[in-house]
Amino acid sequence: MTEHVVKTFTDPAFLIAMLVAIAVFATALTLLPAFGGNQLKTRMKSVALERDELRAKQRARLAAEADRRRKGLREEQSIGMRNIVDRLDLRRALADEGTLQKLKVAGFRGQNPLTRFLFFRLVLPFVGFALAAVYLFVLGGLPEQPPLIKIFVCIVVAYAGFYAPVLYVNNRATKRKQSIQMAWPDALDLMLICVESGMSVEAALHKVADEIGAQSVALAEEFILTNAELSYLQERKQAYENLASRTGLESVKSVSQALVQAERYGTPVAHALRVLAAESRDMRMNAAEKKAAALPPKLTVPMILFFLPVLFAIILGPAGIQVSQRGIFGDASKTSSP
Repeated sequence: MTEHVVKTFTDPAFLIAMLVAIAVFATALTLLPAFGGNQLKTRMKSVALERDELRAKQRARLAAEADRRRKGLREEQSIGMRNIVDRLDLRRALADEGTLQKLKVAGFRGQNPLTRFLFFRLVLPFVGFALAAVYLFVLGGLPEQPPLIKIFVCIVVAYAGFYAPVLYVNNRATKRKQSIQMAWPDALDLMLICVESGMSVEAALHKVADEIGAQSVALAEEFILTNAELSYLQERKQAYENLASRTGLESVKSVSQALVQAERYGTPVAHALRVLAAESRDMRMNAAEKKAAALPPKLTVPMILFFLPVLFAIILGPAGIQVSQRGIFGDASKTSSP
């Protein structure tokens, strides 16, 4: 029996089989963590993901609360202004179609901007009159003027406060129109490329709005709003007309009419866009040339006031110094000669 056991353990085939089995077991034991994964890393990763989710939920909750508080305060202010405007019936007294059109061109849409506009036109005259009266009669401003002049100044300040919202809206509308006018030829070129590549008008407007936003935010907003109106208005013509009325530009109106005619009669949109883009680019170049041509007359007064006196001082200064020195030396020689 012992000899059989010894013979078995000394058998080369048995030893090879044992070594192979040990090697396979060791290999499996070594590779098992790689196949099964590191449990610590897995748990740490799951904890990190859960922590990120909790942070995201917390940020979303805080943002929602801040937005709700901000909207609540804004709604409270709008409700208070709306009550005053409705009680005094300021919409019929101070607002008309021209006022609504100016607000749209300036980028203010809806009833809340109109309510704030009318409220400030009501309040600012009284505020301006009160501030001017405090400055003139309490703090002693314009002490040499009689009381009637001071009262007149207070009335002028109140009148300026009444028209201050109108001036602000006009200034905002002018800047917005200039921004749209400068970016309009580039937007037409992008729209032409999109239409010629096979995109629809809606997809082209959306793509151009994404690209032109870096140059003109106002034009990107108008394109996005037009794209939305094309999707829910019954007549697409109305969306194009709204785009022209909101911008208040003749170039935009021409493009809107071209798009309306293209959809009505089935004419190609790309040809009209190419012609209108070239015209818009020429108009922008003409405007730049007009500004350059108007520059010399504008520089006449600054040159007379600032450049010519300095030039005369530089040219005539040394001659004057020499004449004064000769006069001094001549007087000295005359006094010393006797």
